[in-house]
Amino acid sequence: MSRLSFAHLIVAALAFAGCREPQPRSDAVTVTPRELEVRGQQSGPGSGAVPEGGTLGSGDLIEVRVFQEQDLSGPYRLSPEGTIDFPLCGKVKLAGKTASESADALRTCLADGYLRRPQVTVLVREYTSKKIFVFGEVQKPGTFPFEQDMTIIQAITLAGGFTKLAAKNSTNVTRLVDGKEVKIRVPVEDIGIGREKNFALQPGDIVFVPESFF
Repeated sequence: MSRLSFAHLIVAALAFAGCREPQPRSDAVTVTPRELEVRGQQSGPGSGAVPEGGTLGSGDLIEVRVFQEQDLSGPYRLSPEGTIDFPLCGKVKLAGKTASESADALRTCLADGYLRRPQVTVLVREYTSKKIFVFGEVQKPGTFPFEQDMTIIQAITLAGGFTKLAAKNSTNVTRLVDGKEVKIRVPVEDIGIGREKNFALQPGDIVFVPESFF
C-alpha cells in the first residue's frame, strides 16, 4: 500500500470516529428511576427537568413576562450572538445567564428611567443550545434540541418511534450525576400503558434503546 493511500485511510478513520454517537462509559452505575429520586434527581414531568441554574445559549427560546406591561411581554429567541432585541433596552446579552439572572438584567434595564419597580419573570421554553441524544432501536436516531419538561416519550417520538426489534422496557438513559455517569433503566413500554409514570430528561442525556432478543 502506498503512503498516500495509507494516509487517506487514516483520515477516513478519524472522520468516522468524530461522527460517532456519544458513548456512555462502561463503568456507569445502573439505577432505576425510583433510586434516582432518592438521590434527589427527580424524574417525573414538571419536577425540574432542567437543573436549576441552567444557563441560556444561542437559539434558546424564552418567554418574558413584565407585570402589567403587555407590550413588553412575549417570546424572544436568543440570536447567534446570545442577545435579544428587547423594547426600550435594545440588544441585551443573555447567553451564559440563568433565567433568574436574565430577569434581573431586564429588570435593571427597565428600572433605569423607563418603569418604576418593574416586575420581570423569564421562563425558558426551548433549550435549542442544549441537546439530547437518542440511539439504538429507533426509526430516526440522532441529536435533538432539548425542550422544557421534555420526557422520554417525547424523545422517542422525535426519533420516529421504536423499531420492531426494540426492547422498550430496557431503554436506558445515561446522565451525569455529581460528576459521575449514571445509567437509568426506564421502562418505556410500561410508561406508555400508564403502568409507570413518565420520565423527565435533562440536557445532555443519552437515550439508548437496545435490541430485543426474544
